[in-house]
Amino acid sequence: MVSMALARKSKRKLTSALSRDQAIHFYRQMLKIRLFEEEVNQLYLGAKMPGLAHLYIGQEAVAVGVCEALRRDDYITSTHRGHGHCLAKGASIDKMFAELLGKEAGYCRGKGGSMHIADQDTGNLGANAIVGGSAGIATGAAMSAQMRGSGQVAVCFFGEGALGQGLLYECMNMASLWKLPVIYVCENNQYNEYTNYQETTAGEVSARAEAFGIHAETIDGQDVQLVHATATKLVDGARRGDGPAFLQCKTYRFHGHHVGDIDRSYYRSKFEEAEWKTRRDPVKLLAEWLQKSEMADNKLLEKMENEIAAEVKEGVQFATQAPYPDPSEVDQDVYA
Repeated sequence: MVSMALARKSKRKLTSALSRDQAIHFYRQMLKIRLFEEEVNQLYLGAKMPGLAHLYIGQEAVAVGVCEALRRDDYITSTHRGHGHCLAKGASIDKMFAELLGKEAGYCRGKGGSMHIADQDTGNLGANAIVGGSAGIATGAAMSAQMRGSGQVAVCFFGEGALGQGLLYECMNMASLWKLPVIYVCENNQYNEYTNYQETTAGEVSARAEAFGIHAETIDGQDVQLVHATATKLVDGARRGDGPAFLQCKTYRFHGHHVGDIDRSYYRSKFEEAEWKTRRDPVKLLAEWLQKSEMADNKLLEKMENEIAAEVKEGVQFATQAPYPDPSEVDQDVYA
């Protein structure tokens, strides 16, 4: 759980482009992702969840900051580490847990599992277990929006490991040529599975997008306000016809590559993990800011945490009690 004893009172009230309601909503969304993922880890450790999951803990500011800059009918595509994107775009906790447990009530009737959750109602075109695999889907969705004149924007989330996939560059080339309304969001959490990205990725990350004539920015992905402000600017530009953009968010996954990746000392130090968790936790940073700006006190933050914890508990109970899909459905919703 998140500690709420984070900051001393400040005599000077801080200023922000966010209203109090917006800032508190952002915090609630980030905390929802955090508590959801902590429960996912417990389900795995308790052998209640089939397969593996890739936890989003530590990266919450990216999903919330970007998705809050979108309309409900805008599109996103996600990754194997996609729970945060799904929740930030509007997915419900109970149906998310149902999908993870393979239940009929899940978003994909239990057939997608952790890495293939999609929610058409909120514009979520799906998570994808193939690294970089959703680049073509997001770019195609942007092309569709342009052809229909709908004013919609597509956001393609991917990790820095996808920078080694040719599909991403083919898509960025097309998007730039046709000025498609798509934002490529690179969540650089420093590690391609078990290898630091600097050992696998030559040159500057943003230069790869700039080579296609795409406007690129690199920001601190732990600052939800900065992420939101930058994403809003890029999304607004894409919506008015300026074409694609590339946003690299420097972030960090607090847990392993997946829930079974427990001993990480052979590829990153415990000191490094502790530094990010202590000084760069996006949830704690926003809580601290809310307190210093006098928008929220410990009592309000604890109240929100208790409310979300109860919602998570109810979601798990719903999913646990929900039935599995009938075996006769095995060949339904499958396309060739």
